[in-house]
Amino acid sequence: MYGSRVGRARWTAAAMGAVLLVAGCSSSDGDGDKPAAQQPKGTDPYWVNPEGNAAKQVASYLDDGDSASAELIKKIAAQPVGEWIGPDDPEGEARRYTEAAAKADRDALLVLYNIPHRDCGQFSRGGASDGDAYRAWVDKVAEGIGDRRATVVLEPDAVLHLVDGCTPQEHHQERYDLLKGAIERLGRLPATKVYLDAGNAGWADPGSLPDPLRRAGIDQADGFAVNVSNFQTTEASKDFGRKLSAKVGGKHFVIDTSRNGNGPYTQGDPKENWCNPPGRALGEEPTTKTGDPLVDAYLWVKRPGESDGDCKGGPKAGDWYPEYALELARNTE
Repeated sequence: MYGSRVGRARWTAAAMGAVLLVAGCSSSDGDGDKPAAQQPKGTDPYWVNPEGNAAKQVASYLDDGDSASAELIKKIAAQPVGEWIGPDDPEGEARRYTEAAAKADRDALLVLYNIPHRDCGQFSRGGASDGDAYRAWVDKVAEGIGDRRATVVLEPDAVLHLVDGCTPQEHHQERYDLLKGAIERLGRLPATKVYLDAGNAGWADPGSLPDPLRRAGIDQADGFAVNVSNFQTTEASKDFGRKLSAKVGGKHFVIDTSRNGNGPYTQGDPKENWCNPPGRALGEEPTTKTGDPLVDAYLWVKRPGESDGDCKGGPKAGDWYPEYALELARNTE
């Protein structure tokens, strides 16, 4: 997957103060004079992290006197994005994010991406050492979330890589069991929604996905996620999601719109046209007001401005890539 996120650094109080400029000096849904960087809760209930990489970049540009670049990156910093839980402190990270979101009266958006044999040895390879380690990791995430509100996007590409033959056959049954177990464990939490990743509209054979999704426990999930870290248009993603929903019991879905403003990149090597492609743009801002009864939300699951991998001049997957962030923002009306 093109956007793993492993570990984060704290930043200074000065930078934290600067990012409050991102969304003005007060929220627009009843916080009065209380400084906030949250979007209106009625349309976008997800938490904006004031310590994210985009916010730090805004502060850095302002410190350098580069107000033009700061204004561009504010397009990213002002929006809630997925928090990809790392392998080392899952309980602590999940607790910190959900507590901060609860304090702001918002929901946390979390991404779990630690399945064993992850990404088939590609740019985001890694994951838990074995099934027992993964179960323990998920359990720690659940303990960290507790009774606070959270939406979880579960294991980008995990099902897709069972279908496309990328993951060796001997690991298939264990992966199905792990995904189903994760859905069941997170589903026991009182205020957590779980969306299992289900690929994207560019997938060559969508008809091959329903049975694997059922084996992975989609019936127990709140729905599925499409277009995670990809660039397929929102309309194409809706069409893909509706057709898939009809084959998995009418399940709702969410769409990652973080970088799909100009649609997919169609030049160069087709095997790498997903990796830091040029000319892309931010997509629809995150919201739960989608106008489609099956689409629960547009989300920025992939964190815009973080690299897909060390391709096309980018750093390793998940690292902040300021030049790419600026390009995404410049290409967005």
